[in-house]
Amino acid sequence: MPRARRSYWLVKSEPFKYSWDEFVRDGSTYWDGVRNAEARNNLEAMKLGDLALYYHSNEGKEVVGVAKVTRESYPDPTTDDPRWVVVNLEPLKPLATPVSLEQIRAESSLEDLALVRRSRLSVTPVSRRHFDRLLRLGRTRL
Repeated sequence: MPRARRSYWLVKSEPFKYSWDEFVRDGSTYWDGVRNAEARNNLEAMKLGDLALYYHSNEGKEVVGVAKVTRESYPDPTTDDPRWVVVNLEPLKPLATPVSLEQIRAESSLEDLALVRRSRLSVTPVSRRHFDRLLRLGRTRL
């Protein structure tokens, strides 16, 4: 049975902890360390083939690439607490031009993006419209 729809997400990482370049070198990773219930629920909602914008937080503050979900949620291997989960991601494509938080905030069509409204969450859903707009701003086609 074919999947009805792809969903879109934004995942945040501080580049000094795990940068896009490290992610590309590794070829894949599990997205661990999420300790917020809402962000965890977003990880649990991710499905195989969903796409995620990769955002450098704190330092850089910009969308730098697109990743793909390659394994749906399973228990976080970095903790014994069964409440926390991870998903597997692999890098799909870097943005030709990173899109800064400043650019995002200046773009009226992105004013309701969770990154702007709920900036503390490390994993957030992104509408298809916002996803496509961010790719255009980053001069990137998939």
